Amino acid sequence: MKVVIWAVPSLALAAAGKVERIVVVADSRRYTGWQAWFINLYNESLILFTLLTVVSIPVLGMMLGTMADLAMKQIGINLKSRSVGEH
Repeated sequence: MKVVIWAVPSLALAAAGKVERIVVVADSRRYTGWQAWFINLYNESLILFTLLTVVSIPVLGMMLGTMADLAMKQIGINLKSRSVGEH
């Protein structure tokens, strides 16, 4: 059985001592309101931040798409019909 060295992370540390984990945080000192809340959520719980982001992107996309459909309907663009207006 061949030993694959690159697959074992502890061997890839090149005989270093105990390695500290990298901590990534966002600076929330100059933000207030919902922006500060969102940044603090990122700093405190990456799982909740991820879930909120994954849920909010499709919801906001649907809202923007619906508003664009309403705006196009107001200016006379009919997206329900497949007829070409130039003929």
